[in-house]
This record gives sequence, structure tokens and C-alpha cells, in this order.
Amino acid sequence: MLAADLVWPLHGAPTGAFTLEDAAAAPEQAVVTAVDRPVLLGYAPETPNGRAMLILGGGGYTALMAGREGIQVARWLTALGYHAFVLIHRFPRAATGPSAPLDDALAAMAMIRASGLAEKGLGVVGLSSGGHLAACLIADYPAQWGTVQPQRPDLLVVGYAPISTNAKGRTIIADKPPLPPLEKQALYDALQPDAQLLPDPPPTFIIYAGNDPVVPVANAHRLHDALKAAGASPELHIFADAPHGFALDTPDLPVSLWPRLCEAWLRQVGFL
Repeated sequence: MLAADLVWPLHGAPTGAFTLEDAAAAPEQAVVTAVDRPVLLGYAPETPNGRAMLILGGGGYTALMAGREGIQVARWLTALGYHAFVLIHRFPRAATGPSAPLDDALAAMAMIRASGLAEKGLGVVGLSSGGHLAACLIADYPAQWGTVQPQRPDLLVVGYAPISTNAKGRTIIADKPPLPPLEKQALYDALQPDAQLLPDPPPTFIIYAGNDPVVPVANAHRLHDALKAAGASPELHIFADAPHGFALDTPDLPVSLWPRLCEAWLRQVGFL
């Protein structure tokens, strides 16, 4: 399944089940358009360093860039020695409710920890909507959704994510209409990580484009400032000119250097 070394269905399902935009596309270009049953795809390093990374790709919670923002990221991380796991999570919609993506991410964290492949630590890399989901792992789970066991990452990498500017009352664009479907807007309203951080947040690396036309750079400052207020020392990089969704394959621009900066930071904080 998408060239994975490990395939772990979530929530006790017999198998994962999802739809690809183009079943003939290479795994590194895969786009998921629907998810019936979530699944965790694992990619193994040649020389394990004892740590693992959960990767949460973007797609606006209505699709999933499983290739560009998932498998390509996994290839980068396995080359550094991490066990890399790409989560194919459900989308917030009428059949699943707004909590589905976060519930799947929490289940994935627990599954990776139980596997013994992250004995020295488990980090999370999230891009675009996946960055919002990653930040939600260090925030309070909404009381109206019930009670869950927290799964705090040991480290966080967040890129060009809509942290809270999609939430009602906190938008940057005046009179911004609710995002369809209703469950997606409910997710953004209920989960505003910068305003709901749990105590003792982990080391966090934040990357954004200052001229992002899709996700306002204000999200970067909101997350950075909230982490600082909570006593953390987040690393923040804002590139003046880069497209939204720059991921790992935006050549000939300064933003293409961010994986090298992140690698240096991972070494600095003792996670590599």
C-alpha cells in the first residue's frame, strides 16, 4: 500500500480503506480523496536511530496530499534514521463528525509508541491542515467531544498551517464565510491550538511563507507567541517569498533549504 514497509489499520479495523485521485500515480505523488477506514503507513530507515516521526499531510481536511506532504517527507526522515509513519486519516464530515482527524492522530500516536519503534522519542511533522492537526496534539481535547488519553509529541514540526485563522471570531479576512462542510468548520472552531495549549509544550520548529495567499502568516506568530508564553523556545522561520504548500519540492527558492535548517535544529535539540 503506497510502497509502505508497514501497514497498520486503526481502531481495530481489518484493513485501511481509502480512495486515490489517480491510482496509477507514483506513491510520492499520491492524493487521497476519501477515507473510509484510516490506516498508518510505516517507512523504515536503513539505520534506525531509535526515534520515530508521525507525518500529517495537508489537503484542507477534504483531501490528503499523502505523496508530496507525506511519503516524500517520510523519505527525507528515513534517510536521517527515523521510522516515519504517514497517517491516512478520516476527514471531518457528516458521517464521521468533526473529531475524526484528531481521534485518528491520537490512535496513531498510541500505536507507534506501543510498537517499540520510538523508544528514544516520537515527533510529529505536520504541513498545512496537517500542521493544524499536529498542533492539536499539544492542545486541550474539546470537552464537548468527550475524554481521551493525551498523546503528547516529544517534538513538533509545523509548516504553513491554519492554526486559528479559520476559527469563528479569529479570522484575518473580514466576514469570512464558514468553510464547508459544517464539520470542518466545527473542527476549526473547537480546536484553536494557540489558545488551548497544554502545559509544558515540546520543542517546536515552525516554517511559513510571509506572502502565503492561502494561510496568513499571522498563524505562525500566533503559535510562536503562545509557545513562548507557555515557557517553550520555538524555532520560527518565515520565508519572504514562497508558495503555499511548498513542502520539499520547491526548487530554486530559499524556502527549499528548510529541511536542512530543520535537520540542524533536530541535532541542536538532541533529537537526531
